[in-house]
Amino acid sequence: MKQAMRLQEFISDEELRSINHLLPIEYLLVLQPHKALWDDITAIKEKFKADYKFESIKVGLPHITLTMFKQYPATESRIVNALRNNARTLSPFKVELKDFGSFPTHTIYINIVSKVPIMNAVKKLRQAAQKFMKIDKDNKPFFITEPHLTIARRLQPWQYEKGWMEYQHANFHGGFIADHALLLRRKAGEYYKQVEKFMFEGMKEEIKQAALFNL
Repeated sequence: MKQAMRLQEFISDEELRSINHLLPIEYLLVLQPHKALWDDITAIKEKFKADYKFESIKVGLPHITLTMFKQYPATESRIVNALRNNARTLSPFKVELKDFGSFPTHTIYINIVSKVPIMNAVKKLRQAAQKFMKIDKDNKPFFITEPHLTIARRLQPWQYEKGWMEYQHANFHGGFIADHALLLRRKAGEYYKQVEKFMFEGMKEEIKQAALFNL
């Protein structure tokens, strides 16, 4: 922290922005539940935070992660175009949520019953944009293989043990129609912000290809 403060004494805000523009940015591609379900899940997350002294971790907005990756800002437009074109070929699908699961010994989440449509969506979007998401062999995109909706992660052992004793017996049921995906980005020291919303339009592949030839 002291080094960062000394650095700022010699570098202007404009120069800092220029440096940050050259650094990789964290991206998330997610599904987001509708407002009523969002509120229900947020209430569960807030209750967990209060019950298990989870104050040090910000309660994030409810979402289902499809992929996460780091990339330089200059590549963003290619990623957006690739994701937009293939998202249009996806049809809206139902996501059903039921009860709770965990990744021992650090994460508690809401189970997703309908995993196949999500994995099909991940496969489709991966085909389109994977080549633009990879910086190098040490920085590859991560595509979800076990879809879930996180309640709390990075738990301390006692938080996980006590929390899971409660939530493994708890009931929850909800669902929503996934008709879009959101691309979010986060620069160092910031919260995630929305970059683009990709609608699932059920466009036939042949129609999309014909449109490309007519450009």
